[in-house]
Amino acid sequence: MNLGFSVCRLPMLLQADHTPGLLMFMKADGKILANNQLLAALPRTEYQRLLPHLEPVTLALGEVISEPGTAIKYVYFPCDAVLSLLTVVDQTRALEVALVGREGMIGVAVALGAGFTSKRATVLFAGVAMRMRVAQFRREVRDDLSLRREVLFYTHLLMAQIAHTAACNRFLPIEARLAHRLLITRDRMGSNYFSFTQESLGQMLGVRRVGITTAAHALKLRRLIDYSRGHIAILDGRGLEAVAGSSYAPVKVARRKL
Repeated sequence: MNLGFSVCRLPMLLQADHTPGLLMFMKADGKILANNQLLAALPRTEYQRLLPHLEPVTLALGEVISEPGTAIKYVYFPCDAVLSLLTVVDQTRALEVALVGREGMIGVAVALGAGFTSKRATVLFAGVAMRMRVAQFRREVRDDLSLRREVLFYTHLLMAQIAHTAACNRFLPIEARLAHRLLITRDRMGSNYFSFTQESLGQMLGVRRVGITTAAHALKLRRLIDYSRGHIAILDGRGLEAVAGSSYAPVKVARRKL
């Protein structure tokens, strides 16, 4: 089984906002749409006030934007990029503890008063994010009640995701963990089509490659997923949720609250 690392995505329209150099996501009717859900939850006036301080950047596949113990220079609000948060065990081993996509941000530690990160943040799926300098973000969180409320609520959800992932990795069979991983990737990408290498999935789930091969084959036999030439397709989301069981239910509830 060859699970390559290319990405299938639905096309997304990008248009330029009036702010020089700033790319914004636009609806067909011309209204501003922040494709990052945390920013989109802000009142329109507050969101527009933040625009001059937000810089669009393209995040490349495999790019590392933070390492444990390093000073945080920017906070990132992914739009269509997806990032993996990993706990680094040693120079050769790291375990994924959370995924961050358009629902959240990278750099929540800043809102809690920290200036350093404890996790490695690696780009899992390339795409666009909006970033803000840390000093400016601290001022905005301090002075903007709406932003502070959304950031703290997301921080709560992220902490819950990390704890839930740890429990799943400890108690659930590989097949359920793989189903959970594919579902949360779908949620953050907004697509049923994506891909991973077996090695990367093994690292994320903390299992050997043969375990991933066996679990993926079992899901394919049940016609829940398909994979070919490196691409994975979710064919039956409800069926995959049934396999994930209790590992996905809390994530689904939390996602609906965003």
